[in-house]
Amino acid sequence: MLAQCGYGSLRGLEEMIIAGRITVNRMPAEVGQKVGPNDQIRINGELVRLRFAPPRARVLLYHKPAGEIVSRSDPEGRPTVFERLPRLGSAKWIAVGRLDFNSEGLLLFTTSGELANRLMHPRYGVEREYSVRIVGTLTPEQERALREGVTLEDGVARVSSLSDEGGEGTNHWYKVTLPEGRNREVRRLFEALGLMVSRLIRTRYGAIAMPPQLKRGQQVELEHDDLQRLLQATGMGNAGRHGDAARRRETVPPAGDDAVEADANGNEALPDDTDEVLEDEIDGNRAEPGAMPPQQAARSGRPGRRGRRGRRGGRPGGHGGGAGGGHHGGNRGGGNHGGGNHGGHYGGGNGL
Repeated sequence: MLAQCGYGSLRGLEEMIIAGRITVNRMPAEVGQKVGPNDQIRINGELVRLRFAPPRARVLLYHKPAGEIVSRSDPEGRPTVFERLPRLGSAKWIAVGRLDFNSEGLLLFTTSGELANRLMHPRYGVEREYSVRIVGTLTPEQERALREGVTLEDGVARVSSLSDEGGEGTNHWYKVTLPEGRNREVRRLFEALGLMVSRLIRTRYGAIAMPPQLKRGQQVELEHDDLQRLLQATGMGNAGRHGDAARRRETVPPAGDDAVEADANGNEALPDDTDEVLEDEIDGNRAEPGAMPPQQAARSGRPGRRGRRGRRGGRPGGHGGGAGGGHHGGNRGGGNHGGGNHGGHYGGGNGL
């Protein structure tokens, strides 16, 4: 129930229960304990409200710029991605995977702890795609090592696919996909081969691709039909009670100047086994969806709104080409480089 209502992931909440941070009627809760409408559930001593009908799940696609931290607060006072998100009532946005401070690209948020768990848990092995700019080029031996496996301090890591996206001068772009989300895995893979990642952009998470029209600092919410396909793909069934009817589309403009595009210095996802529920976002791996036709992927979005429910909008989806045809560009000598997009078809009493 707590996960369904957006209070965290299943794994994170189980750890909180074991630690004694969750109580039922002022008694320590137990994993799997049944609760009803008359029970009082507290997290860290604070009473929480549970809806015993499945809440409406929401999913946001956010184009994270370099220079933002994926945390609700930062002791150093750096800007956080949560400052850009629509405000919610009793629920909280859960970050599905993280990106490093200097990394850019697609970042997913949801209000459903159950959906976040299905998208993030390592057993689902959901693939993510990155455009990587390095100083120099890969030799055939290095390409083979990336595909067959490179030994890192936390085990062997490998890419699912690797393609040369071109470049000029000392900068060269590659597109890589990985089936997992270890701490800064992309950067460490290339560093192990003696190569420095000068820029890293996540372009796809599972079957959800970065919409080409989504500028840095902008967000877009999945509409009912796309959300339903995502829920079905993750084994959560019909989305009739998880989403609203489709609305008109509007892209939310970035809060700041979007003209300057800063380089990143070796950036990848933060650890995927971090479950900082309530205090922080959650990250991990994702469920394996199916494939959506590009024309369907380009039709999603929700209208912008202001006020108590925040502002949101945009259009997800899209299908980009290779070099020069993607949603992002990077300097490579005197020209530009685009990493490309891949449209996708997102496909799915009570216990604590």
